[in-house]
Amino acid sequence: MIARRRLLAVAGGTAAVAVAPGAFAGADEPLDIAYVNARVWTGAGPDTRTDAIGIKGDRIAAIGVEAVRARTGKRTQVVDLDGAFVTPGFIDAHVHFVKAATMLSQPSLRDAENPEEFIARVAAAAKALPKGQWLEGGNWDQDRWGGEMPNRSWIDPVTPDTPVAVIRYDLHMLLLNSLALRLAGIDRNTPDVPGGVIERDAQGEPTGIIKDAAKDLVLRAIGEPTPDQIDAVTREGIAVALSKGVTQVHPTELESISFDSTRRLRAAGETGLRFRHYLPLKDWEAQVELIAREGRGDDWVQWGGCKVVFDGSLGSRTARFYEPYADDPTTRGIIVTDPADLRRWMEGADKAGLQVTAHAIGDEANDIVLDTMAAVAAANGPRDRRFRVEHVQHMKPHALPRFAQQGIIASVQPYHAIDDGRWAVRRIGEERLKTSFAYGSLVRSGAHVCMGSDWPVAPIDPLTGLDAAVNRETLDGRNPHGWHPEQRITLAQAMRGYTREGAYAGFSETRLGLIAPGLLADLVVWDHDFFAIDSHSLTKVKALRTIVGGVQRFG
Repeated sequence: MIARRRLLAVAGGTAAVAVAPGAFAGADEPLDIAYVNARVWTGAGPDTRTDAIGIKGDRIAAIGVEAVRARTGKRTQVVDLDGAFVTPGFIDAHVHFVKAATMLSQPSLRDAENPEEFIARVAAAAKALPKGQWLEGGNWDQDRWGGEMPNRSWIDPVTPDTPVAVIRYDLHMLLLNSLALRLAGIDRNTPDVPGGVIERDAQGEPTGIIKDAAKDLVLRAIGEPTPDQIDAVTREGIAVALSKGVTQVHPTELESISFDSTRRLRAAGETGLRFRHYLPLKDWEAQVELIAREGRGDDWVQWGGCKVVFDGSLGSRTARFYEPYADDPTTRGIIVTDPADLRRWMEGADKAGLQVTAHAIGDEANDIVLDTMAAVAAANGPRDRRFRVEHVQHMKPHALPRFAQQGIIASVQPYHAIDDGRWAVRRIGEERLKTSFAYGSLVRSGAHVCMGSDWPVAPIDPLTGLDAAVNRETLDGRNPHGWHPEQRITLAQAMRGYTREGAYAGFSETRLGLIAPGLLADLVVWDHDFFAIDSHSLTKVKALRTIVGGVQRFG
């Protein structure tokens, strides 16, 4: 978690830049670059197209072949795109950036189909490590083999000298072996952690499963890599994001690792990928002091938002519901953050002018967060606050219209619907799923709906999100006509969620999210026109070029 003293110690921030469309330097000068012979979806409307883009400096200066031709000079670099498809840069509004980038080089357990394969992969990964080095990564999914939870007894025999802390793919649950439990100081006498779970067997001994806030006990034992190691990983993550057509990400984390790293990289130059950080809500006062001293960053690395986790996840049975879980009637999930703290922190941060977003997955959790946001808005008075709720997965029918009514942004990750849809009925039954992952209802209500991946929980490739939002075919192939197909949205609506709505969610709609004169030149060239192919082929499309701030960063 981000400590107050650490946040105040970080250096390298610059003042925020806000430029309205058309108000940019060199408005009458020849273009630096002209992209011509293109099929451009500008993002201004479902069918708004043009055929050329002119760039001056880091901004779009002209669109349309006539306007671009009129400003093409002797030194203008003219790039013939040969009819390629162009979109605004995609904005991933929810990532865990350094964690995801770190996992690129860690062992994956995601597609282990049975306990035997799971154990074998853990054994092989442990054997490849020096004695005593922690084995992390994982992204395991017990629902691939029917739902039986892994146990430390599975992996103890194959990891006698390697502490193991492998995470479930939803990032809410760790599996530890006995050595890791011992190093973390967790035994039968360890008290329960508020907002977390130490799972125990019938004799009271820890099983090795550690959930939500209890994970902090483990993270402290593992420690952190060096800044140089973290920065190298961040650069790797930037390269991956750019290769997928992503030009801005919103890290929404409860630790400062991504924030610190991108600030260090920004101090050394342009980061290539844009970052808007959401820092821990409980430390809002430290962020206010940082802003007073340094501003809110710039168009490469910016801050000014806060994130809080209110409940857990469906897969870990820690998402908070009104009714018990269908496959475990002993629990309704957990509340990670005390509602009194939620109200107090949110009211203070909002009054100070910070944007606030809250993780809420279960139906009761969503109601409590929406109620708290309504109370805070009433207490602090009208302003353009743009509250967000992250995930918005399971709701009662009465909650769906509240986002539009209260002006709250729904920050959703469509891939979760086709992933969780494989097994969600076992957790909460069919009736509650009728208003789960209700993207269609939210969009039709007029709410602002931005989209992202939750990388590494899901791939950072936005085309997998578009496919999920448009088709809603679960990953197991059992819903070829769409899982709850009434909640599908159109391709243009989904693309808006990754462009204009992502910019709006980060207070950047005057700079990002569209291909229009005056906005930052963030755009992606693709090898196929999304609208000219079958929607089931979306994930086969490749980015040819990713341009951020007028500079080609990939391709």
